[in-house]
Amino acid sequence: MGNAEAVGAEAAVAWAGEMLPAGDRVVGVERLRGGWTSEMRRLEVRGASGSYGVVLRSFVKEFYVRHAAGLLRREADVLRLLEAEAGVPAARCLGVEPAGEPPSLLMTLLPGSVPLDEEGAERRAELLARQLLAIHEVRPPAAERPRVYEAWTSSARVRVPEGTRRPDVWARAIGLIGAAPPPYVPRFLHRDFHPGNVLFTGTGAETAVSGVVDWVETSWGPVDLDVAHCSTALALLHGVPAGMRFAERYVAAGGTLAPEPAAHLYWRLLDALAFAPDAEKVAEPWRELGRTDLTPALLGERLEEYVAELLRRYD
Repeated sequence: MGNAEAVGAEAAVAWAGEMLPAGDRVVGVERLRGGWTSEMRRLEVRGASGSYGVVLRSFVKEFYVRHAAGLLRREADVLRLLEAEAGVPAARCLGVEPAGEPPSLLMTLLPGSVPLDEEGAERRAELLARQLLAIHEVRPPAAERPRVYEAWTSSARVRVPEGTRRPDVWARAIGLIGAAPPPYVPRFLHRDFHPGNVLFTGTGAETAVSGVVDWVETSWGPVDLDVAHCSTALALLHGVPAGMRFAERYVAAGGTLAPEPAAHLYWRLLDALAFAPDAEKVAEPWRELGRTDLTPALLGERLEEYVAELLRRYD
């Protein structure tokens, strides 16, 4: 950590201490692994009633610092909204400072961990589908709805892998997302729901979702897009069949997707193409969490196979 980063981290921790109840103080700091958009730290706090942990999110990358006001305020508002939602295990906001140096948000610590290994992946995928459906069933008052979703790529911005042996696949996929978005019934979306943002406890049949984190991109839009995002992540993490099965799991859990194959395909491709050419955006945090096998080459191959399979099934 450079000197400027160290100073920023110290400032963020000092601010967090000010957000705690009177008499409570930070006695330990542990950096959490697996973050991409921000630095995450677990703070050990000692107070009159004993010790407990809280989580500090700080934006340090230039893009996210520039947009911190909207992102962190949105997350704080969403966390407050979700306090009344028993079916969505989210942290409680303890304080937010979008104009801080660095911009930060303090929240309660959720139990569990982020397992990304192959063992137990099938069981976790079923739980992910059920949890995503519960998120989509949140019905905030009109005045408290999050912003309308934003696409993370476009036909003009897709980066086709160099040396691809399937240029026809990419050309077809890019052409399809160049069309106007299909009509949809808007719902409450997490917008960045994937295995790296869900905490689990237990093993085997006792596995359970214990928390859903990272609500900065929460949006109002088509449920197909949230399903698409988790599907892409599962295809990259566990292979194309896992990514293809997730929509079926969501429907089996009681969810409803676009009835027209072309509409569903649009949302699936819109998400998948945002990861091109090699999905390195997710590779780094996933490798930090132990998946060192997920090289850019492997992820790029899986992404291309996934796009081809989507076209085969839905086009």
